[in-house]
Amino acid sequence: MKAVQFNEYGGPEVLKIVEIAEPHAGAGQVRIAVRAVGVNPAEWKIRAGLFGDFMPVTFPSGVGFEAAGIVDEVGEGVTGVSVGDAVFGFGTNTAAEYAVLTSWATKPDDMPFDVAGGLVVASETAIRCLDYVGAKAGDTVLVCGAAGGVGSALVQIARARGITVIGTASTPKHDYLSGLGAIPTTYEPGLASRVKDLAPQGVDAALDLAGAGIIPELVEITGDPARVLSIVDFTAPEHGAQFSPTPQDHPERALAEAARLYSKGALNLHVEKTFPLAQLADAQALSAEGHVTGKLVISVG
Repeated sequence: MKAVQFNEYGGPEVLKIVEIAEPHAGAGQVRIAVRAVGVNPAEWKIRAGLFGDFMPVTFPSGVGFEAAGIVDEVGEGVTGVSVGDAVFGFGTNTAAEYAVLTSWATKPDDMPFDVAGGLVVASETAIRCLDYVGAKAGDTVLVCGAAGGVGSALVQIARARGITVIGTASTPKHDYLSGLGAIPTTYEPGLASRVKDLAPQGVDAALDLAGAGIIPELVEITGDPARVLSIVDFTAPEHGAQFSPTPQDHPERALAEAARLYSKGALNLHVEKTFPLAQLADAQALSAEGHVTGKLVISVG
């Protein structure tokens, strides 16, 4: 099968289309014929060697954490899914014609594959963030970096749970955030003052999705470091805040919730651009610029 791999750390040019043996579903797994793969910032950071100290890779290394497609192999012990079913979920080396998923949910019939392929990481991370800081109906949550894939999902899921969201983004993206149900503001200096004006009653929790070095300010804004969480800033624990870069146990529960919300019209994903598998390097280069609204997706097959 065709897959994307890299043999050394470096820029997008190290990504190559290669022919490799197909993977097969083991116990508790399914294999899919891939239709769409989400592009995540962590992937280009891994490729560039930025995570080498704590997340080293073995070369040649594949690419991709998430995918959507059609089940064509069901591993031992797997129930509730059959060959021919459309699913979306987590796996490894998913930027390929076939991929093995370790957790998944059924794709709603009316959910396009490009949305499903890009919604896995975004929805699981969003739900995990809200759960870990204990955000509940009636709370106000500050989300820094709210216009990206995770942020877009988080705003919608929070609103569906009755949570008010203040979201930071560049000014041109404020209409987009308002459309999702957030109260937009900029991320320039003076955030605490702007948030106080927008939420005089205070903010119950703050989520850092951008890694802009603002954890101390978020702790000040919330008044409680335990209610601050980052998915990208490794220094968060130094300030008493939470750091959660990887999925929780049983991520399929979050995916099932995302599917239900999509079917109710409460969750969607803006796909800014799709690329063919052969142009994954271009997609990662665009992701690294840091200006994507919603998600980039690779279309396969």
